[in-house]
Amino acid sequence: MSFLRPTTQPGLLLRSALRSSYSTKAPPTTLPANKQKLIPTSGQYPRGFLVSGISSAVKKSGARDLALITSKYPCSAAAVFTKNVFQAAPVVVSRERLQDNGGKAIHGLVANSGCANAVTGAKGLENAREMQASLDALTGHARSSLVMSTGVIGQHLNMDKILKGIQDSKQALGPDHEHWMACAQAYMTTDTFPKLRSKTFRLPESKIEYRMAGITKGAGMIHPDMATLLGTIVTDLGVEPGLLQYALTHAVDRSFNAISVDGDMSTNDTVALLANGGATEGKIVVDKVGSKDFEAFRDSLTEFAQDLSQLVVRDGEGATKFVKVAVEGAPTFEAAKTVASTIATSSLVKTALYGQDANWGRILCAVGYSGVKDIDPKKVSVSFIPTDNSEPLKLLVNGEPELVDESRASEILKMEDLEIRVELNLGKEATSYWTCDLSHEYISINADYRS
Repeated sequence: MSFLRPTTQPGLLLRSALRSSYSTKAPPTTLPANKQKLIPTSGQYPRGFLVSGISSAVKKSGARDLALITSKYPCSAAAVFTKNVFQAAPVVVSRERLQDNGGKAIHGLVANSGCANAVTGAKGLENAREMQASLDALTGHARSSLVMSTGVIGQHLNMDKILKGIQDSKQALGPDHEHWMACAQAYMTTDTFPKLRSKTFRLPESKIEYRMAGITKGAGMIHPDMATLLGTIVTDLGVEPGLLQYALTHAVDRSFNAISVDGDMSTNDTVALLANGGATEGKIVVDKVGSKDFEAFRDSLTEFAQDLSQLVVRDGEGATKFVKVAVEGAPTFEAAKTVASTIATSSLVKTALYGQDANWGRILCAVGYSGVKDIDPKKVSVSFIPTDNSEPLKLLVNGEPELVDESRASEILKMEDLEIRVELNLGKEATSYWTCDLSHEYISINADYRS
């Protein structure tokens, strides 16, 4: 990744203007260092996009709660939505818009936090469509907007505040890091820090440097498909709509659908991808599925989505550990993911990690009930992989338990980052899943969520 650090006086003036014009709440200044370092101080953002984040006063705290992303050029657009049967109104209307437009001609996205507009019946659908129409009026392009919402389920939006906020956002739109950071803050609910990333990338058949930026939110109710998360990724590379959806589905399967905090699936999950071709004045560059450029874009997007989604796990409610579950030697990708997911979502595994207990029997138990066929207990190996590049700790080798050095295990489990590696020895497929531990604090946060 390549970043630019904003140091110019206009940026300082902009920050002052945003703070004086709107009621906002900055990210906590008391964040621990391990989270503070995850907040970028600069970035390189895709050309042709303007963004904003303001307070519409929906949140009682006065924190930013309304985000806009607009594009000068019509975007190819793709999205992956929750599979929860109770799908929120913004999920329904955004899916409709993409289907009606054929994944083309999208000029904007509006996201609100504090109210999920979920399980709100016909009135909720009406409100979501009003948000679309209001953003259409702001951009000047009819039927060109997507909507996201996150927050408390079962409550109606305060539309007077939301609609006024959308129109007020016009004066706050901009292309710089300060604008993107404000936008990311407006996505937050129980998040402890804004989740923003950007990068530059190149394609093998092009000399142009392209840019990608992404915002996500989520800390609890995190589990495929997908999480109580919203994610928006934008790029100034022009991509044909069908290929954009293919690339996003591939990326999400290996990122946002490969994370878990608590095993609960939300009603509002949406990850959207907008590609406006801003680097080439709106021109489509990637239009062939078998091309080197498409494969390079797909892989770059997947890597970026993994980085972005892992921020959600690192901010898991009450979490003290970031855990990678790597499964190797599986007969298929799907089998590897199933085993990894089963381990990552096991409450017994997660509580053992919180207690720094090297109870590898719980890991093996999860492998056994994962439902993957043909697992041979005599072939399975399990190890803890420390993140300080020291020697791995073997727990089980080809079905035979190792004599575990408990003091060494304790050292590894005290680390904030940890990898659990499982070798099935059934094939050549592999994948990774990211999760966290399950702590007392998680219960406290969610017991008090609405209070």
